[in-house]
Amino acid sequence: MHQSLVPADSIWTWKQADGSSLQVAWQCHADTPEDAQDSSVPAVVLVHGFGASSNHWRHNLPVLGKQTHTYALDLIGFGASDQPQALLPGDRPALEQLDSSQALVYSFDLWGKEVADFCNAVVKSPVLLVGNSIGGVVALRAAQLLEERCKGVVLIDCAQRLMDDKQLASQPAWMAWIRPLLKTLVSQRWLSSTLFRNAARPRVIKSVLKQAYPSGDNVDDQLVELLYKPTQRPGAAEAFRGFINLFDDYLAPDLLENLQQPVDLIWGQKDPWEPVAEAQKWARRFNCINSLTILASSGHCPHDENPSKVNEILIKILDKY
Repeated sequence: MHQSLVPADSIWTWKQADGSSLQVAWQCHADTPEDAQDSSVPAVVLVHGFGASSNHWRHNLPVLGKQTHTYALDLIGFGASDQPQALLPGDRPALEQLDSSQALVYSFDLWGKEVADFCNAVVKSPVLLVGNSIGGVVALRAAQLLEERCKGVVLIDCAQRLMDDKQLASQPAWMAWIRPLLKTLVSQRWLSSTLFRNAARPRVIKSVLKQAYPSGDNVDDQLVELLYKPTQRPGAAEAFRGFINLFDDYLAPDLLENLQQPVDLIWGQKDPWEPVAEAQKWARRFNCINSLTILASSGHCPHDENPSKVNEILIKILDKY
């Protein structure tokens, strides 16, 4: 029997070590009851990118759900999940009394633990993690934490995080000069909130989508709305502030270096932000990478721009298990 759970109706309470909790929205599509699921086929867990939500997998969930139980969750700060106040190092003295439901450090460790704990508490079976953009870095971190429960990872246009301090050597020399000023500015809540509100408008969102989806396929009112709606929640600007202040966090190559699980790459050749040349370097460099599939006409989000092809690739990967 087909099961389709939407984020508004599906909330997992994520318990924190300090006794507080965070509410995580999620959904699952499955064509077979859980007790009839082939235990040799891992469940699929889809991890969205920055500014998106589980609904960004709108064209993948129903199709993959015919193959295996397929889940998608909203990362903390996005979609319908909790959006706590961002806690930066400089904020700590003023906010030290707040628990994690009121303020927390947004990080790839936080999101990776969220995904790993979700897999252990909700999915409760071996998983294949699929991540787009920053969701790829999250998926890699979660794979480390899950160990043998994670059977593999698929990275779709994984974020290369060029603004991280560890990437300075690859940046123009002038970037090192402006870095201290940049960090000071973006840490200011008034500025990050202003930048966020200027970006969180339907017209601006559609303009960005035209860059991300060079073919223009599936850039529709539904997509604009699913990206715009969460930005109108009271805490939406906080995840933005937390993210743009991540200057020293995980990079995909560092996580790939010693990853035990197999990895498959799917990349849009026309991605304007994550050059396919870097993915090709990863494929040559890391033993854990099994394959790299380049989609000629796609950009940063091929799972939504060209879902039929991406679904076909993902099903072939599932067939290997």
